[in-house]
Amino acid sequence: MAITRRTTLGWLTAGAASAPLLSACATAPVVPSGSDSAFGQIAAQWLDESLRLSPVAATGLGDHRFDHLVDDVSTAGRAAQVNLARSVLTRLDALPSEGLSRADQVDAALLRQNLRAQIWSDAELQSWAWDPLTYAATAGGALYSLQAREFAPLPDRLRSATARMRALPALLAESRRQLQPARVPEIHATTAVGQNRGLHSLVDGFTAEANALQGAEREALLSAAAQLKAAVDEHQRWLETELVPNARGNWRIGARLYDQKLAYALNSDLTRQEIVRRGERALADTRAQMYVLATRILAGRPGAPETPANPNADQQQHAIEAALELAYAEKPGRNAIVSTAEAMLEQTTAFVREKDLVTVPNDPIRIGLVPEFQRGVALAYCDAPGPLDRGQATYYKIAPLPEDWTDAQVDSFLREYNLRSMQELTIHEAMPGHYLQLAHSNRYPSVIRAVLGSGTFTEGWACYAQDVMAEAGYLGGEDLYQLVHLKWVLRMIANAMLDPAVHAGDMTRDQAIDLMVRGTFQQEREAAGKWTRAQLSSAQLPTYFVGWEEHWEARRAAERAWGSGFNLKRYHDGLLSFGSPPVRYARALLLDEAIPA
Repeated sequence: MAITRRTTLGWLTAGAASAPLLSACATAPVVPSGSDSAFGQIAAQWLDESLRLSPVAATGLGDHRFDHLVDDVSTAGRAAQVNLARSVLTRLDALPSEGLSRADQVDAALLRQNLRAQIWSDAELQSWAWDPLTYAATAGGALYSLQAREFAPLPDRLRSATARMRALPALLAESRRQLQPARVPEIHATTAVGQNRGLHSLVDGFTAEANALQGAEREALLSAAAQLKAAVDEHQRWLETELVPNARGNWRIGARLYDQKLAYALNSDLTRQEIVRRGERALADTRAQMYVLATRILAGRPGAPETPANPNADQQQHAIEAALELAYAEKPGRNAIVSTAEAMLEQTTAFVREKDLVTVPNDPIRIGLVPEFQRGVALAYCDAPGPLDRGQATYYKIAPLPEDWTDAQVDSFLREYNLRSMQELTIHEAMPGHYLQLAHSNRYPSVIRAVLGSGTFTEGWACYAQDVMAEAGYLGGEDLYQLVHLKWVLRMIANAMLDPAVHAGDMTRDQAIDLMVRGTFQQEREAAGKWTRAQLSSAQLPTYFVGWEEHWEARRAAERAWGSGFNLKRYHDGLLSFGSPPVRYARALLLDEAIPA
């Protein structure tokens, strides 16, 4: 499954939200709706100071005032961010909510949740001490955000890159001081080894463009590049000879931290126990639906397993597996995944327009390979621009197959991402999934709502969008496509069951692989990759399932409220018009319900 990666000021991930609405050349952010209110001033001042303290995030979010700077990852730098959070939270808690507009009530709730989470994360989770990937993301993002989009003339971006390349050796050195090898999990250390190497390709991308500068500026860029590459090599040696051999940390964060992190990540009352219970029910229901499809698909086929009306567990398993084999036989070529996705994007876009399911944006979108410094966590992701970088492209990125994979591993991967499964991936990441939803979100005029967008809303929407396409009869509504679609539903359910079981429990690799391979029909390469991802992240995998359920609950509420006035385009455009808050807030705004406390 995919991760939506966007630079954000949120505490939880290095990229799962929208971007702030700032003036491209402003010295201060534009205040949100209700600008005369005390909340508007608090929000604007928090955002301005936060962006100053997080220059790499600022670039990705669309504010280019700090493109020449990098983050201060030292103890003092973290303290400045936490002190800001405490100060703003004190002011926010003293603010009466009665006079706020409904929109400001939502934004105030999002800001309060984020500030509390940031303070908790620094003091309790302490990923700064044990997760080298946070530093890798900052270092890589500092360069990639200047390279990926043409938000300014190339010479200007090269000058910013020169300044950042000069600063990054100190950031890498500081990360070595902050990290405590005995607390670093081995899987995080080894993944950082691979990602750090990817910084070389980012630097080479700038040196290849050096002739866009002249004289002393060109020489300064080349000098900064050489110094950074030397620093990257030094950091690589430390990772390989010091960090990896001494990495002794437990990648399981434990029940106490997990429950706290999950509550912040979801902004929901759901506990992990309830999520697992819901997942178990959904898994059984979805497998039953898949069996019905399998019986139709296999009917009359020579050698097909028996499909009784009331199958036992083995009969259900064998029938679904046999039907899925027909989909696995139709695979993209090893080097044709990107071109396959491009063709499918045209197809899905045409279908959404034909069925008039939702307003389709005209924002540009490009499909390409995941940069080397971001590989090793997820197969694909959607990288959408901030709203101030309007006209810039959204990127639907897909990771290339590793060169060292055996033929059997390649075949396992391509069976999982067969032609119908690639349709599901493209729907999820692009149309009408993340690309479409984030393009709508970028148009909502709220600073806080954009910066602190909900991962549960965005991931839940992409999963719900897959349902909408299947429901509308995509690919003629054929049974085999519907079967593959339900397999993706099972993958989403498995995410929600796997994450708490490994981080708040003691699920082993064998148990996790069994859940994914036998329980939800995933191929070995997909299951192995998800096991790695489950170790490297926490509290993100359940966002798909929880958000999916919340989106369906919101739609059913709208159907009840609007009656004969309900139609999908009205509902979808309405819900997406509020940005990317948690679904319960968007639902309340759309249906004029009470704003959740």
